[in-house]
Amino acid sequence: MESRDHYKNGAILKSLTYRKIKSKNIMKKFFLKLSAVFVMFLFVTSCFTYTFSVGDGPQSGVEVVERNHYLIYGLAPIKTSDPVQMAGGAKDYEVKVEHTFIDGLLNAITGGLYTPTTTTVKK
Repeated sequence: MESRDHYKNGAILKSLTYRKIKSKNIMKKFFLKLSAVFVMFLFVTSCFTYTFSVGDGPQSGVEVVERNHYLIYGLAPIKTSDPVQMAGGAKDYEVKVEHTFIDGLLNAITGGLYTPTTTTVKK
């Protein structure tokens, strides 16, 4: 009778050990997949740039840079730059609005609550 209980307890112990190892492997696979998805999202995001020229485009090469501040993924503007004012009366200039790496980093750190962009006017 004791040998049966001993065998039975050993089988239960083996079964519990197997389940523990199996659950660890499942968790490891889950976190590997989660990490892969996270890395994929990092590579999918990009820095966008929107450029347009006014008149004949830049003539002197002087640049004026300002930051635009938005909340909730850009839905609520806090402060936006005025390219015409930044050009300072120039008739020929180029405007570039971009989401730089630093802008994207700030967006990622705040979880999208704060979303800046950068406006550059080249006269």
